Amino acid sequence: MSTTSAPRPMRADARRNYERLLAEAHAAFAELGPDAPLEEIARRAGVGIGTLYRHFPTRLALQEAVYHDHVVGLAGQAAEFADRLPPREAVREWLRALVAHSHTKRGLVEALKSTLDGRSEVFSACHTYMRQAADTLLARAVAAGEVRDGLDGLELLRMGHAVAVATERSPESGELLLTIMMDGLRPQR
Repeated sequence: MSTTSAPRPMRADARRNYERLLAEAHAAFAELGPDAPLEEIARRAGVGIGTLYRHFPTRLALQEAVYHDHVVGLAGQAAEFADRLPPREAVREWLRALVAHSHTKRGLVEALKSTLDGRSEVFSACHTYMRQAADTLLARAVAAGEVRDGLDGLELLRMGHAVAVATERSPESGELLLTIMMDGLRPQR
């Protein structure tokens, strides 16, 4: 007979604390970098440091949660754009969001990469979310005849990341590079 049981669901107040901590960690890591003081994050969330450590036993656990949350949100944006925009525009808006994500989370990603193996569970899950989002948007745009056939989501992600890296020090040039990229994605006549 097994003595393990499923984890109990969080109480409502614990869930609120978790969500506030995650939101404040997003903001603090964007503003202060991945080494933002945990005490500051707890203070901003209106909780004690013990509450932070109950939810996130280590800095790495908090960084992973923030990164995962952001990627899930970015993947969710793909579905949102697909629901309300024409296929080509959905691809463009999502790539714009991907570039912005890359600019704001670069320090966090670098900190995680220096600690975690590239095949870690968090990176693997996040890669899957992003790849599925890119594949879905791309397939929809190809089916509508608005984007050339023969690409896959991984290539689309690579192009988006290339724009992010190229515009890291000059974000204002991102729009021009996205326009050129989107022109290159047009179907060949």
